[in-house]
Amino acid sequence: MTAKVYALDTKPGVQRDGTNFDKNFYNDGRWVRFQRGRPRKVGGYREIAGNLAGPSRGIYVNPQNAFTNVFSGYSDGLQVLPIDNNGTGSGVTNFTLSNFTASLLNIWQFDTFKDATGSGNNLLLAHPGQNLAQIDSTTNTPVLAGSISGTTMSQIGTFTDANAYLNGSTVVTFTQVDYKIGAGQTVTGTGIPANTTVVSSVGDAPNLSSVAVTGVAGQMSCASTPGLFLGQTVTVSGTLTGTSTGLVSGATYYIVATNYSTTFTLSATAGGAGIATTAGTTNGLVFTLGLYTKVTLSNAATTTGSSTLTFNNNISVSGGVVSLHPYVFVYGNDGLIKNCSSGNIEDWVSADANEVNVATGKIVQGLPVRGGSNAPSGLFWSLDSLIRVSYNPTTINVGTTAVTQYWRYDIISSQSSMLSSQCVIEYDGIYYWIGVDRFLLYNGVVKEIENDMNQNYFFDNLNYAQRQKVWVTKVPRYGEIWWFYPRGNATECTDAIIFNVREQCWYDAGQALGARRSAGYFSQVFHYPINASWETNYVGVISEVSIYSGGAGYTNGTYSYVALTGGTGTGATATITVAGGIVTNVVIENQGRDYAIDQFLSASIPGGAGFSLTISNVEEDVSLYQHEFGTDAIKGSTPTAVESYFETNDLGWVSGGPSQPSMEGINRWIHLERFEPDFIQSGEMELYVTGPPYADETDSTTGPYVFQPNTGKVDLREQRREMRLRIRSNTLGGDYQTGKIIVNADIGDQRGYST
Repeated sequence: MTAKVYALDTKPGVQRDGTNFDKNFYNDGRWVRFQRGRPRKVGGYREIAGNLAGPSRGIYVNPQNAFTNVFSGYSDGLQVLPIDNNGTGSGVTNFTLSNFTASLLNIWQFDTFKDATGSGNNLLLAHPGQNLAQIDSTTNTPVLAGSISGTTMSQIGTFTDANAYLNGSTVVTFTQVDYKIGAGQTVTGTGIPANTTVVSSVGDAPNLSSVAVTGVAGQMSCASTPGLFLGQTVTVSGTLTGTSTGLVSGATYYIVATNYSTTFTLSATAGGAGIATTAGTTNGLVFTLGLYTKVTLSNAATTTGSSTLTFNNNISVSGGVVSLHPYVFVYGNDGLIKNCSSGNIEDWVSADANEVNVATGKIVQGLPVRGGSNAPSGLFWSLDSLIRVSYNPTTINVGTTAVTQYWRYDIISSQSSMLSSQCVIEYDGIYYWIGVDRFLLYNGVVKEIENDMNQNYFFDNLNYAQRQKVWVTKVPRYGEIWWFYPRGNATECTDAIIFNVREQCWYDAGQALGARRSAGYFSQVFHYPINASWETNYVGVISEVSIYSGGAGYTNGTYSYVALTGGTGTGATATITVAGGIVTNVVIENQGRDYAIDQFLSASIPGGAGFSLTISNVEEDVSLYQHEFGTDAIKGSTPTAVESYFETNDLGWVSGGPSQPSMEGINRWIHLERFEPDFIQSGEMELYVTGPPYADETDSTTGPYVFQPNTGKVDLREQRREMRLRIRSNTLGGDYQTGKIIVNADIGDQRGYST
């Protein structure tokens, strides 16, 4: 028979389920995707930070001021890294977190919110839930909030003021610009009766009345006020027509002394000396106090004067947090869904705020739903249900009283499931996630995503004990949803299962190195996906130490930037405090690097001997990457090649021709004479021929046959009962997009070898 030319008709996607012989899709692949039905290499990635604490258990990005701020939550805290559009960062900054507990079990959920009635700030919301070991953990942890442009966060609903002024009535005042007090909060503190709650709170910037200058060093008097405070600002405006001197219109002064109601002293600086004044009247001038908060309580205070008060709404949940603007929702145990009042993150008791238990199982994830007549609305996933929450004000009669119900709760499905709290994503208005035994979507109804290509491959190889580490991201440019997961015995993600929404096919990362990621995020502004590696850079910086021996005979005092000696690392310094001749406190200043846990360190301090400490914890930095950047893996300044390959389905005469169906096959081997690449190609590539003599026998592989860009053909002599072609790129700058793959094939021997 004369050899014929065949254009292979392998279908898009990599089929892992089923036998090699029984496939019309690609048999194998690594770091390959499908576009227009054809294979092409997945993009490269470059390191944009190598000193991220980790592994990261949650990534969130937010653009502002020409930078994309990357927030990364890990076991011990939260970090932010601003990067520009070129991927250049300005360094990692650690957040200061109040009401936060470090834990290896922390998984972070993030969102943003406009605080319309409090600070007026755009807020970052975060929930570090202790859910890493088990999705159904019932441990409640605080929901945190802070300015999106800041580096501090504290618990929603909890606020402490050290200078609250009590007037023996139901009104309390204190100086605070960014206050966190809402109706319904409990109040505790000296002078506050038990079971007292906040009735209302309001921010104000009042003007002082009857102000007179009483002394030569900024001493002033005024009519009685709700409360003056040390450090409070006073702004002067107007034109003086009175007899006093020393006050400048438009200037802002600080209260450095006061009786808290009618007398005060002004200074040009906080805590400075009083300004020079001449006693007299201040006709024509307006004195405006800095913003303070006036709080009305349910019970009158028993004393007057300054006191430390704590306000607490106890916004702690096990599930997480989500913004359905202008509302914030939290969720968790026993189907709990709870929301604040419109635009007020501190008000959880007003009429439009609500708390309800809509399921028996824990709510583990919530996402907003776009548009619709009942906006805002959102979807909430419990362990066995999908619930839709919609804004739907409806007035009903309760007895003779008209009551407005603001929210509607619809059970979409009570027969779904959720593999991990981080495995659901929205793509063009449709929601995709993984259940405990299948892939699911919601497009108005809950449906199974058909997958006969790698569903068994995924669930049979998933390390189910590490299910909470499964997380999802998307690459809309190529129509892809990526689920990263720990494969086999791995305790971190080592592979990714990929659903191409546009091509309606499945494939996987092939356990490529680029799939070793613990968290990530796709930004609608920044066009590169951001993913964090869990593989440590083995920096070994000191994070915690314990005094093993305080020694004796040392000279009392505080010693700064003392070099620590010993151990395997270098560069660590500390502030060391000596009292009573012994070391009483050590604060690490420079963390150094290359240290290890349980190593002993010492230092040279005047006078004594015997001091030592042990390293109780070190941090191993991890890297943050831009994906879909170039073609190589770039770490630091060093690029390495990214391996990518794909392998066709079986070619032979049993199906009537190479990769083509037929009514009748030929019981002869296939003889391959030529391979003709129709590629857009950078760098050299390799062709391997593999396959068994018979379907269930061991593969025999030959090659590589190397071909360059613009290579017209590759001549070869290969013969199998069935054969597959593996095409591989593994060079710096290597890239490819395939068109048609053309082969010259003939009928081979009637009998071949058998293993």
